[in-house]
Amino acid sequence: MRVAEAIKLDVQTDRELRILAKRGRIEARLRQRAQIILLAAQGRQNKEIAVEVGLDRRQVALWRTRFLNGGIDALRRDAPRPGRTPTITGEVESRIVHATLHTKPAAATHWSTRTLAEQLGFSATTIRRVWRRNGLKPHLARTFKLSRDPRFEDKLVDVVGLYLNPPEHALVLSCDEKSQIQALNRTQPGLPMKRGRAGTYTHDYKRHGTTTLFAALNTLDGSVISMCQPRHRHGEWLKFLQLIDRKTPKRLSLHLIVDNYGTHTHADVQAWLAKHPRFVMHFTPTGASWLNMVERFFRDLSDKRIKRDSFTSVAELELAIDLYIAASHNKPFIWTAQARDILAKVTRAKKALAATSQ
Repeated sequence: MRVAEAIKLDVQTDRELRILAKRGRIEARLRQRAQIILLAAQGRQNKEIAVEVGLDRRQVALWRTRFLNGGIDALRRDAPRPGRTPTITGEVESRIVHATLHTKPAAATHWSTRTLAEQLGFSATTIRRVWRRNGLKPHLARTFKLSRDPRFEDKLVDVVGLYLNPPEHALVLSCDEKSQIQALNRTQPGLPMKRGRAGTYTHDYKRHGTTTLFAALNTLDGSVISMCQPRHRHGEWLKFLQLIDRKTPKRLSLHLIVDNYGTHTHADVQAWLAKHPRFVMHFTPTGASWLNMVERFFRDLSDKRIKRDSFTSVAELELAIDLYIAASHNKPFIWTAQARDILAKVTRAKKALAATSQ
């Protein structure tokens, strides 16, 4: 019979092992391993230790060897195991990924787990696992548009500069119109939200007219100057500029961020701006309304106040808009994207589009 290698413990190691062997909250298997080493240090053989701790002799020999090689730390962790043999080979995964990215079903725009599984002869679960591992989501799609404005970079740098480094002794106002806001009256009352069930509203409605909201968002404090008008021609835009002029301190210059809508560049508007030099206009690039921060405010207004409600008249709709703006806590939106990062993203998108068109 092979004699096990002797174990000698120093005072510190012996103390730590005794603590592990007796501590009530420690894992049972770690207490058992500590007991094996303490008994081995007393000169006991593996067979005797196995009987006392309730293990097989080979397990006792294993933990003695691990302690001799790695000390107490070796007792705290199990040896790595090979695990189950993967059922999805690299070749299979590569085939699924390639089919997902470069092919389409005959009568659809994108694959589902079931249609691709049927096409390739795998299970839907296999397809789902490969997609999850590679971050593929064919059922999701996002919209985008690249501006073709020849002065895109100049306008981008100008507007982002106003957000990140606003000029001194001036207000930066993000301005736009939200046109054709409908006063919709639902045909039936909605059901309230209950535990386990979302609130509801009917899909059909009666129209009671529309209004246009003119809004100027102060990028410094989030306050909004607003006005509702039945139409959005250059005359209404002039009235809104006059409202801004009245509601802002005269000592401050005003930098207005606007889009390229025709009313903003009308001859009458240009003449009025020439008489009011404290107004400085900054235009977003064509097809880049996302650069105008007031669009974020319009989205909140629609989601939080208009979309789910019911209005029997335009006056009721306009009152709801005014109350929402009055009740807002003037929390500003914080712009963080640098112009160079946006330009780099646009450049990558153009390269990707060029590659797909070849």
